[in-house]
Amino acid sequence: MKRGWIMGFCLALAACAGGPRLESPSHFGTATNLTCVPYARAVSGVRLSGEAYQWWDRAAGMYPRAHHPSPGAVLVFKRHGAMSDGHLAVVTSVQSPREILVTQSNWLPGRIEHDQPVVDVSPGNDWSLVRVWYEPAHALGVTRYPAYGFILPE
Repeated sequence: MKRGWIMGFCLALAACAGGPRLESPSHFGTATNLTCVPYARAVSGVRLSGEAYQWWDRAAGMYPRAHHPSPGAVLVFKRHGAMSDGHLAVVTSVQSPREILVTQSNWLPGRIEHDQPVVDVSPGNDWSLVRVWYEPAHALGVTRYPAYGFILPE
């Protein structure tokens, strides 16, 4: 009987691992009502508007754009799957040529997260494809997100 209960418990846990995104417990980051756009604008000083994915084109001629990170730069994610508006994250530190730390709002719903790892997994080492830390799992997420690159603040 005990063995059956343990097996059932393990199967239930395994089912959760492949399911929908977990809700954001209060101990992950700081509570906020801000989406990534106003948060990135406030933290980086980049004064653009529109949905997150629109920032890349809107930055042309106004802000330098790059395919390599620097502190204070805004990483612009493309629209991907359920992330229909894209996403913005601000680089807080460059750890290596393929790993940065970012601060971001609403990656976990309703939370601001600081110094979260993002890893470049693009074949050309140009930050066009990244994996993002997922705090509830305390690991890099398995999804590979397409990105435009970095908008550099003035």
